Amino acid sequence: MTFEGLERNDADEVSAGDIVAISGIAEITIGETIAGVATDAAEQARLRLPLLAIEEPTIKMTFNINTSPFGGREGQFKTGSQLKARLYKELETDVALKVEEVGGKWTVSGRGELHLAILIERMRREGYEFEVGRPRAITKVSDGVKLTPWEKVYIETPDEYAGAVIQNMNKRHGEMIDMNSQEGVTYLEFDIATKNLFGMRGDLLTTTKGIGTINTNFLEFRVDDGISLNRDHGSLVAYENGITRLYGLINIQDRGVLFVGANESVYKGQVVGQNAREEDIEVNVCKEKKLSNMRSKGDGPQGHFNTPKKMSLEEALEYIDDSE
Repeated sequence: MTFEGLERNDADEVSAGDIVAISGIAEITIGETIAGVATDAAEQARLRLPLLAIEEPTIKMTFNINTSPFGGREGQFKTGSQLKARLYKELETDVALKVEEVGGKWTVSGRGELHLAILIERMRREGYEFEVGRPRAITKVSDGVKLTPWEKVYIETPDEYAGAVIQNMNKRHGEMIDMNSQEGVTYLEFDIATKNLFGMRGDLLTTTKGIGTINTNFLEFRVDDGISLNRDHGSLVAYENGITRLYGLINIQDRGVLFVGANESVYKGQVVGQNAREEDIEVNVCKEKKLSNMRSKGDGPQGHFNTPKKMSLEEALEYIDDSE
């Protein structure tokens, strides 16, 4: 079919330069060539155009059906077969994505956290309900040596925040390649291991008050030095199933940053906040103040309640630990 405005018209033949749509070829992928029948190998090589170079995936995540106590409450498509069909359908249009089924779960590999976050959000809006695991860098083994992917990172930030950004990248063991400043804006270039880049996008927005920008490109695989960043804060974990109460939240808010507000359903073991210390602790966010002779049911709790931090999808992917 050829295109005329917004319409498509059937055509028996087309000329060089025409933009066309062809149906009926099920297994074709982006970058492959449709050509006439070749009489020999030499003609086949002449007709075939070189494949497009596509950057290989650098991180992977595990997708699974929702196994939490709240499973089945939100999505329209919840079964493993529906999730599997949707993931493999995505492969038809996203050539940088890879899907592998392992033990009833699916390992989905992509070009970065943002790449997979966009897929997750798109599926959620389509009505799919599922759970995902912590993003991990994809490693290789060559001649008995473990290799890990590295990224080329380009950061733009106002001059006043450049020092804090450089300090953050140094903490992540990034190697500064170039730095220059023009008209109050500092341009930074780093090489950094993909595994140490998780969470940098959120840190940059916090450090630069939302002004800084970051772009990454796959660089190469290098020998793994064994250095990796671990989360330096534990989690606040719900002690029981129930509805969060303002009294319980006020009592534990000084222990860290809460992710939930009042009158929200939680289950035992759910992460409801970030602990100010390294270890995980159980907290009773469902606790209510007991009634007494001097207090009626209408009396409210005493104390100020800080606004909880509502985690975006990308922030949640950067935050979760292996067991979450």
